[in-house]
Amino acid sequence: MEQKTIGRFAPSPSGRLHLGNLFCSLLAWLSAKSKGGEILLRIEDLDRERSRPEYAEQAEQDLAFLGLTWDEGGRAGGPGYFQANRGEYYEELLAQLAERELLYPCFCSRAELHAANAPHASDGEAVYSGKCRKLSAAEVKELSERRSPALRLKVPKETICFPDGHYGKISQNLERDCGDFILRRSDGAFAYQLAVVADDAAMGVTEVVRGRDLLSSTPRQIYLYRLFGFPVPEFAHTPLLLGPDGRRLSKRDRDISLDALREKGLSGEDITGRLAFLAGLLDRPEAAAPKELIPLFSWDKVPKEDIRLSPEAGF
Repeated sequence: MEQKTIGRFAPSPSGRLHLGNLFCSLLAWLSAKSKGGEILLRIEDLDRERSRPEYAEQAEQDLAFLGLTWDEGGRAGGPGYFQANRGEYYEELLAQLAERELLYPCFCSRAELHAANAPHASDGEAVYSGKCRKLSAAEVKELSERRSPALRLKVPKETICFPDGHYGKISQNLERDCGDFILRRSDGAFAYQLAVVADDAAMGVTEVVRGRDLLSSTPRQIYLYRLFGFPVPEFAHTPLLLGPDGRRLSKRDRDISLDALREKGLSGEDITGRLAFLAGLLDRPEAAAPKELIPLFSWDKVPKEDIRLSPEAGF
């Protein structure tokens, strides 16, 4: 029996969703629904300083306004769909890795990391030097008396390859292109890499659709899936939406926010139709409900290059 596709929305409630978030959500919804699958909604509120309940509530309202309904999760699904409530589970997984001697404390400051790490040429990501991996037990004890460490995962000299549903074959050598990466920060907050793997596995997610800015994170997440013995989901990454000036959208772009578009009199179907036009699913920016777009969806139609908003699309 073929496994049912389970996709997900996973917004961070640190501000209002912008058009880029909604563009990615539309493609995630269409990809899952075109396979007869389901979508769950998980709130990724790991950053307690920036996350706000009102933004989580507003995210649900914004998705619903566009007709991007979900099958489980969100506030109706209970506290288990909010990462801030899942710390015990993350601790259990960290303990498993610690027992296997795969973790070590890192005392490097942000300034030290910035000064010592060489960026990976292809994407500008810093690759950790492994400085703290070499510390002796005595050095760890001495440094621990001065500051709390982060926890890093040791990575092997291994190349991770996977077929991205949109960008094709992707390869990354963990040691060269990534380096040992953080699973818990020095302030005790769990890292995205750990939480997203833990939760997608626990919630039965079989397909992850997200922006291409997270593409380089995927190989290290696949490594974590394998370490824990979890099934690895399929991945597909989307091009990013750019503002008319070519810069990446952020939650501060209020002139092209959902509220601003609604104030102009645009309906949810107007906006989804314009997003579908940008995604190559429609020949012109016309109103369309998400369910009307399901038979039109194909990754082959979606551009691979980032997409600049333009008057032609009505944004």
